[in-house]
Amino acid sequence: MEFRQLEYVVAVAETGGFSRAAQRCFVSQSAISHQVAALERELGAELFDRSQRRVRPTEAGETLVPYARDLLALRDDAIAATAPRPDRVRVAANMSFARAALTAVSAVRERNPEAEIDFLIKPFNQRIEAVASGEADLALIRGTVDRDGLYLDPLWVDQPVIAFSSRHPLAAGGQAPTPTDLADYPLILPPADRQVLLHQLVDRAFARADVEVTYGPEIREGHSVAFELINRPTAWTLLYEDPLQPGISCRRSLNFTLPVSAVLRVDATPNELVAELLTELSNGFRRT
Repeated sequence: MEFRQLEYVVAVAETGGFSRAAQRCFVSQSAISHQVAALERELGAELFDRSQRRVRPTEAGETLVPYARDLLALRDDAIAATAPRPDRVRVAANMSFARAALTAVSAVRERNPEAEIDFLIKPFNQRIEAVASGEADLALIRGTVDRDGLYLDPLWVDQPVIAFSSRHPLAAGGQAPTPTDLADYPLILPPADRQVLLHQLVDRAFARADVEVTYGPEIREGHSVAFELINRPTAWTLLYEDPLQPGISCRRSLNFTLPVSAVLRVDATPNELVAELLTELSNGFRRT
């Protein structure tokens, strides 16, 4: 059974004849007759009564036609859902990118009021899969990825903030502490399997400074980082952005940097909105 056969069956049923159906479908009458007959042989039942001047569906034909319409509608919906749309962009990211993305999306939407820009919240691996599968047009990531069919468009370099309690011994200084300054104080982070990049970032920065990291207890899932810092006034951590919470002091340091990039498909259909959004994301960081 083929979609074109179902199209021909519906056309014959709705027009009442093979000739009129052929005109509607822009094919020859013999092509319509041949395909309908082939489908009848496959199903083992006649679909139309051809004995009268107006062709009418048989009982089997009347049963098939509604199913044929539904299948053809599902086909059209599937094509529409997966076809590239120049007025739609789907961005896969996590909440740490929400502020930058919102600013960029607002600027793009102001110039393109008909645009539809979706923000899909996904963890790192799912963001990569979303781009690879076509579910998302681009993903925002920190760090890098090496996968066939994908490429990175660098946007900016992030400087995660060093955060500690306002009662921390280093909180009074105006300068960002170095790894050497921090070495005597416990670092608290979520487990490495939940924050791979921050763990790698700390390890690299401390290795360059030739000092050892002092690790404190892990931050368990569901626990507030701010409360953990206040409860441990000599501890420190790294965050992607300043939480702006009472009792917490933050410093940005060049010792801790991460590249931020957009992940895109090599074979993706060019989309002007995607290019415009990437420009806004990159320029927005430079303006801050």
